[in-house]
Amino acid sequence: MKRSIIYILIICLLFSGCEGNTIKEYNNDAQTNFDALWEILDEKYCYFSAKELDWIGVYNEYQPKIRYCKNQFSLFSLMGKMLDTLQDGHVNLYSAFDVTRCKGWYENYPEDYYSNIIYSNKYISTDPKIAGGFRYSYLNNNEIGYIQYSSFSNGFSSANLHYIDYYFKDTKGIIIDVRNNGGGQLNYSELLASCFFKEKTITGYMKHKTGKGHDDFSDPMPIYTDPSTAPIDWSDKTIVILTNRKCYSATNDFIVRVKHAPNVVVIGGITGGGGGMPLSQELPNGWMIRFSAVPMFDSDMNHTEFGVEPDIEVHITEQNIENGEDAIIDKAIEYIYAIHNTDTTN
Repeated sequence: MKRSIIYILIICLLFSGCEGNTIKEYNNDAQTNFDALWEILDEKYCYFSAKELDWIGVYNEYQPKIRYCKNQFSLFSLMGKMLDTLQDGHVNLYSAFDVTRCKGWYENYPEDYYSNIIYSNKYISTDPKIAGGFRYSYLNNNEIGYIQYSSFSNGFSSANLHYIDYYFKDTKGIIIDVRNNGGGQLNYSELLASCFFKEKTITGYMKHKTGKGHDDFSDPMPIYTDPSTAPIDWSDKTIVILTNRKCYSATNDFIVRVKHAPNVVVIGGITGGGGGMPLSQELPNGWMIRFSAVPMFDSDMNHTEFGVEPDIEVHITEQNIENGEDAIIDKAIEYIYAIHNTDTTN
């Protein structure tokens, strides 16, 4: 009897162990997954009204094409084309074999950034210093500081900023180049922006979805930029931020914030947007859809999804490229000298 009980216990343990390691089964039916993708976005995507997009019309356009999908690759391609109608760089469909990318939100704009021109005898001819995610060097006979920050995914510490602050203590102004910075972590955006403010400031708003309807949102919630968290104080330093269309997501958020700082001017091109905080959800077949779920606004309640205009618009022309000139850096240098000369004559 005891031996029978032991056998039963062993069998139960074996079966319970199998349950814990069961391989997840996915539904690969094309129609089911297409509908799931469309419905997830229909209920949770946050920019249908802002973009005046007829999502039902999009379904009616692409759903009949499912019958031509012979395999997962063609289905994935069809879904990618449907997602491209959103024109949102935060919308991606992930599979084991590919990732979709929305096209058009930056391809039709000037490049406005050429590293081979920046790292040349005209601007930075020696290797820059590196502190955390920053590369920094002097321009114009050590009179102007230049910082390049290529990604808000690259962290930095208070010590990094303190050393850069000391290195540039005698400069007339500092250029911070975030061109081609595709974003990263919002906490770094907020932390860097806080260095330019004298007091806690409302620099934007956000809303949250409260229902399945395209316009079901909460009341606006304020977003603050607070200098009490800043590692250094650059609120009295002349700061120029350089932008282009590839400034996206957390970089877009950074520009929204710093445009409220009196000592900061933004020079270059309109940013790429990416004002919606992303959310991800799995489809029945295991693919993952990422999409904008939380809309963000500037302090005047304008959507930041469509990009932020610079204070001074400048683009790099073909003639500039031929001459090895970065017209955006040149304008920043000109601006810093103009502000410095004005301050010294008053």
